[in-house]
Amino acid sequence: METIDDKVITKKLEHTSSVRWVLACLSLSMLLSSLGTSIANVALPTLVQEFNASFQEIQWIVLAYLLAITTLIVSVGRLGDIIGRRRLLLSGLFLFTAASVLCGVASSLSLLIAFRAMQGLGAAIMMALSLAFVSETVPKEKFGRAMGLLGTTSAIGTAIGPSLGGVLIAGLSWRAIFLINIPIGVLTFFLVSHYLPVDRQRTKVERVGFDNAGTLLLALTLAAYALAMTIGRGHYGKLNVVLLLVAIFGVALFVLAERKVASPLIRLSAFRNPVLSASLVMSALVSTVMMATLVIGPFYLSRSLGLKQSLVGIIMSVGPIISIVSGVPAGRIVDRLGAPLVVIIGLIEMAVGSFALSAFSGMLGIAGYIAAIAVLTPGYQLFQAANNTSVMMDVLPNQRGVISGILNLSRNLGLITGASVMGAVFSLASGTNEITSAQPEAIATGMRITFAVAGTLIVFALAIAVVIRRLTMCKLPSAF
Repeated sequence: METIDDKVITKKLEHTSSVRWVLACLSLSMLLSSLGTSIANVALPTLVQEFNASFQEIQWIVLAYLLAITTLIVSVGRLGDIIGRRRLLLSGLFLFTAASVLCGVASSLSLLIAFRAMQGLGAAIMMALSLAFVSETVPKEKFGRAMGLLGTTSAIGTAIGPSLGGVLIAGLSWRAIFLINIPIGVLTFFLVSHYLPVDRQRTKVERVGFDNAGTLLLALTLAAYALAMTIGRGHYGKLNVVLLLVAIFGVALFVLAERKVASPLIRLSAFRNPVLSASLVMSALVSTVMMATLVIGPFYLSRSLGLKQSLVGIIMSVGPIISIVSGVPAGRIVDRLGAPLVVIIGLIEMAVGSFALSAFSGMLGIAGYIAAIAVLTPGYQLFQAANNTSVMMDVLPNQRGVISGILNLSRNLGLITGASVMGAVFSLASGTNEITSAQPEAIATGMRITFAVAGTLIVFALAIAVVIRRLTMCKLPSAF
């Protein structure tokens, strides 16, 4: 006869198994979205020849995907709060998988770009809702581990994208880099439909309208900013300035609109919470620095150290590999020490790694570069797991989607800004607009100055984290 203790143990085992399946679903969703970001880059030279197009035209295959995610991730997060997250996640998976099929059979460049934007919308849904589901389904004592796992799967997608894409293009064709998403998408759709909790039926009082005006304003504003940062590939002209002014004007209009609407896309009062506001700023700063390693690293390794492209690729893979290995342990550390403290520890590591890239790479060559990356990357994983945990742990149920979307948006804006601004700093510090023809000494100087700036940005983020930890210790009430 089954005792009460046996029933309790059985219930705990069932809950543990359920959480594991939920995390499997969310991890696959993150893997798909990150793979979609990284795998297309390697195909750009092939697609230039395939469609007989310029690089400026072909780069829209990547930009369309990133723009769709950046402009829509907050809106789809809010939509999930309103209509149900499971239902919307299934729709996002279907959309992403269907768009992958269409990308794989596209007959023209314009169609391929359009389908990549459609794929980006599906990815935005998956990215926004994955973090929201963690706060809904995972016990708080295991929250950090869950965030670390999602960080690991995202790093896996980013790491294997270029190599997997290269193998598929060489063995089959460029179309295979999109068609590979189909079996993963179908599997994820099946798992989500079976293991994620069914959306709760809302009463008439709980149902709210969707902020169409705010959604449109925010999308246009973010699109203007993203284009201002990416058009020209680091060379700024009148169009970049105009787009940046449009973005600033759009922010002002969006704030005015959100104050007047009954059910705003983003509740501006949420930003009165110092933890949320600080976490978003820190996320953007950290992402700016991490993008600098991806943009500047290859130039330094190839032009300053004189390495062949094959060896550059191997060394550049060190960071993603460390991310994969350190993601889950970072989450466990967050659960053990607490998110506010681990944010500080992660930022200290990142500051040390950034200044090491500035000071030691030139003196120690490859060894110095790898050693600095080996410090910087685990620090980034610690920060990500802790920062995501501190933001998402106590979010109100009806705000989880939109807050998750805002958190992802801050990271994306940091990546976009990092590619543009840090690239411009590197070019200016190197004393040339043509990096490909710069002397090795100039590249080394640019590397030192750029990562001195990067380290300064991390120190600024660290100062914010210290202040927030003190406020947290005073037990300020949540305003999410």
